[in-house]
Amino acid sequence: MKDYTDVIVAPVITEKSAIQRENNVYTFKVAKSANKIQIKKAIEEAFGVKVKNVNTANTKAKRKRVGRYTGMTKTYKKAFVTLEDGNSIEL
Repeated sequence: MKDYTDVIVAPVITEKSAIQRENNVYTFKVAKSANKIQIKKAIEEAFGVKVKNVNTANTKAKRKRVGRYTGMTKTYKKAFVTLEDGNSIEL
């Protein structure tokens, strides 16, 4: 991974992630091949904050249906980033 744009794909904006932001935990979609150390460095470089902890989860594909057609949602890797006290990210 050369640049933080290769690691961070997008922020995850959901009700659950909005509640977690109050506890200084931010959720991001990240590259499948990225590890926790690369994610930590990318977040610190991109937003200029100090990262305390990184947890990751791989999402599974779910069946979705549109009319009579069925398909699967895409899988992706999610990173839960906990920031040090006093740091925050504007999304």
